[in-house]
Parts: sequence; structure tokens; C-alpha cells
Amino acid sequence: MTTANADAATVFAARNREAANRLAVRMWLYVVVLALLALVLVGGATRLTDSGLSITEWKPIHGVVPPLNEAEWEEELAKYRLIPEYQQINKGMSLDEFKRIFWWEWAHRLLARGIGVIFAIPLIWFWATGRLERALKPRLTAILALGGLQGAVGWWMVASGLTERTDVSQYRLAVHLTLACVIIAAIVWVARGLAIHTAGTPPHPVGRFAGWMALAVLLQIFLGALVAGLDAGMAYNTWPLMDGAVVPGGLFVQQPAWINLFENPKTVQFVHRSFAYVVLALALWHALSAARAAPQTPHAARALILFGLLLVQAGIGVATLLSQVEFNSALAHQGFAVFVLIFAMAHWRGTVGPYPLPTDVMVRT
Repeated sequence: MTTANADAATVFAARNREAANRLAVRMWLYVVVLALLALVLVGGATRLTDSGLSITEWKPIHGVVPPLNEAEWEEELAKYRLIPEYQQINKGMSLDEFKRIFWWEWAHRLLARGIGVIFAIPLIWFWATGRLERALKPRLTAILALGGLQGAVGWWMVASGLTERTDVSQYRLAVHLTLACVIIAAIVWVARGLAIHTAGTPPHPVGRFAGWMALAVLLQIFLGALVAGLDAGMAYNTWPLMDGAVVPGGLFVQQPAWINLFENPKTVQFVHRSFAYVVLALALWHALSAARAAPQTPHAARALILFGLLLVQAGIGVATLLSQVEFNSALAHQGFAVFVLIFAMAHWRGTVGPYPLPTDVMVRT
């Protein structure tokens, strides 16, 4: 074999090895994203069934094992009887009724622990076997750290409802859900950066606007979490008017005025509704501008799909409102919101281009 042929074979082998490693890492990250989406859905069900305060202690290790006999179940119920939610809302709850809410919270915590395992163990393996590019190591380590922080935030949220309140703080609930979405978005960003990009990068304004779209979707999820935390969707269940008007009265009755944006259920619902229209308008503008700036490209197609997904999400939101937050509609609304965020992040990342090849592969090529 000539020197030129040997060099070509070396380059080919290096590229194939790197492509295989990137594919494996990407598939693992997509599995984590799916697990996180399931976690968000179980968390939503936990909120909708008012189950989140059924476990009154944080036991990261021991808490994996649920009550195994009648005495242990009675012990858990006795702890629940000490908190305001039981004393003011669920007084007299039977053991069977308690079990129904306990299992939702236990499943949510168990799934969260499981995701920690399916993220940390493969990360260690990819790292130890040299399949992880140097540039990815700090990014994935940071995501793992965010996952640990999320566990602490989850307990911080639960703790807010154990002493004086009969539910968790809407502020802490919004932080908990938003941080979960930030973690999902970060994983999608890394995974999409490892994919092959065949379309090239679009004009800069298209990519920049794609970024703003992803941030707008994330903000709307935060606003939706405030609605959920205040049970604000249970009232004013009409559309398109709210309380009989386009702009209802009583939006800023609390003082100081800014607090209405976080603690007045009417204002919180109105802001969530209104910002939905803003996000839809931005998405339509993005689709039209991408079609003009990068016609007949995957970037323009994805921008149009994003607008379509947001239309569907708006429809689910209206159905949820009109149904007075019926369980299945509300869960679909939350889950599809996260799906839209995943797509928006992948779209944004697609406008940036893939991660560059590692230095050793670049040298060989």
C-alpha cells in the first residue's frame, strides 16, 4: 500500500470512528430526553392529582423503597396527617385514598432517580472508554450538575407546602418546571450539535430569530407553571373572552402592582393567554422571514413546522381551559409544550451547524 493510500485509509478510519462515537452519544442523549419528557408528564399528573405533598421527607437513597407492609403505610399516613394539606383539605382521608396520591409522588421521585442513573453511568462509560470528545466533557458535566440541583429544587418546592401552606409555592413550582426544561433544552442542544447538518447555515437573522423563538417558548412554559401553581386555570373558563371582556378588570388590584403578575390568579392566567398570542405571532413572522431569507431549505421548513406545532399547542390550551383543566387535556398541554420546546431547540441548533471535529481528526484530514 502506498503512503497516500495509507494516509487515506487512516483518515477514513478516523472519520468512521468519530461518526460512530457521535451517533452513540447522540442516541444516548435522545433516550435521556425521552425519559425527561416522561418525568415532566408524571410530574404534571402529580400536580393535577394533588399528590405532591404525600411524601413529607426527602430520602434520596432510602426513599427508593416504598412502604412494604401495613405498618409502614400507616407510618407514612401519620406523617402526612401532620401537614396543613391533610388538616385543612384532606382530613379523614382513608389509607386507600392516601395510597393513590402517594404512588404518583413516589413514581415521580423514582423516575427522577432513574434518569440520574441513565445519565451518569453512560457518561462515565463514554468518558472512560475515550468515546467522548474533549469539548463535550464540560458541557455534559454541567448538565449532570444541573440534574443534581434539580433534585434539590424539587425538595425545596415540596418543603414550601409542609408547614404553613396547603400546596406548594407557585414560585418554586415554576422554577422546578423551568429548570427541568432548561436541562432538556441543554441536552437537545448538545445532541443536535453531534448530528450531521446537510443544509448549511442560514442567513444570520434566521438563526438569531430561531433562538428568540426557543426562549419565548421557555418563557411561556414558565408562565404556564405559575398558572398551574395558583390553580388559575380553574376559573374564567371561556375563550376568546376572559370574564366577559378582551381585557378583564381586576388585573392589578394587589399592591404593589407587580405582585399581581405572580400572585393574582386572574392576572397570571391573562398574561399566559396573552403571551400565547405573542408567541404565535413571532412564530408566524419567523416562518415567513425564513421562507424569504432561506427559501426551500430545511431551515424554512422547520420554521413553518414550529408555527404549526404552536397552533396545535394553542388549541390544546384552549381545550384545557374550556374543560376546566380536565386531567388528560391538561397533561397533554404540559407534555406538548415540552415537545414544542424540544423542536424549537433542535431548530435553533440546526441553524448554528454541528460541533467541529476534534483536533486529532482535523489534523489527519
